[in-house]
Amino acid sequence: TINEINTLRKHCSALKGGQLARAAAPATLVTLVLSDVVGSPLDVIASGPTVPDTSTWQDAWSVVEKYDLAEKLPPSIVQRLRAGLAGEIADTPKPGDPAFAGAHTLVVADNRVAAEAACKKAAEVGFHPLLLSTYIEGEASVIARVAVALAKEVQASSQPVAAPACLILGGETTVTLGADAGQGGRNQELALAAALGLEGSTGITVVSLATDGTDGPTDSAGGLADGTTVARGQALGLDAADHLRRHDAYPYLQAVQDLLVTGPTQTNVNDLVFVFVV
Repeated sequence: TINEINTLRKHCSALKGGQLARAAAPATLVTLVLSDVVGSPLDVIASGPTVPDTSTWQDAWSVVEKYDLAEKLPPSIVQRLRAGLAGEIADTPKPGDPAFAGAHTLVVADNRVAAEAACKKAAEVGFHPLLLSTYIEGEASVIARVAVALAKEVQASSQPVAAPACLILGGETTVTLGADAGQGGRNQELALAAALGLEGSTGITVVSLATDGTDGPTDSAGGLADGTTVARGQALGLDAADHLRRHDAYPYLQAVQDLLVTGPTQTNVNDLVFVFVV
């Protein structure tokens, strides 16, 4: 998990896990944070160089043991972790440590800031916006089915908001790859999965994008889907379900011209999913 990765990172670094604050003390330290982590936990963003760390050397070593990494990591890392366990290297500073007396941290932008700005813009152009969550996590294809279900509910009952609606979900999904994985990213996968749920429908468009403009190892920020995405692929001899099964969303969306390409945005506050219902 990302928490396990960060636990290791903090104990392999001289700065992460509050150690930058300890090195700077007793100076006044102001940290301005751009969050790319769901929920913006300060000890996780950039591995928390200026905030207290609750993990320990033992926690870090437990990760090594859990994943059988002792023979796979560089010897210098293993030696450092063992030295820490033996008390030869000070642990990361914990809550209440005087190192943080002059440390001040402010989150200047995160997924919620972006989502709320999107709500404002959607209202300006005539939609009824509703921000549902900025804590979306899980398999991209599962979140896609939720997005489609929400859109159909708007059409059927005008709940949780009436059309023309713009439902907004923020966070960051994942994709569990198989052995024959193709080309794509989590947002492209979400869009393709939504396309299958929207096949033949009208009045609904799902857009999923990475705010940094880079979705997976591709030049795309994500993709969009509506009730014609599957049919347009079929007209080109493409099988949307097969591309989804192989996690190969990029070539499919590229072929039907449903890729979103923004280029690098020079920022990163996770992902946004828009569900438009008219």
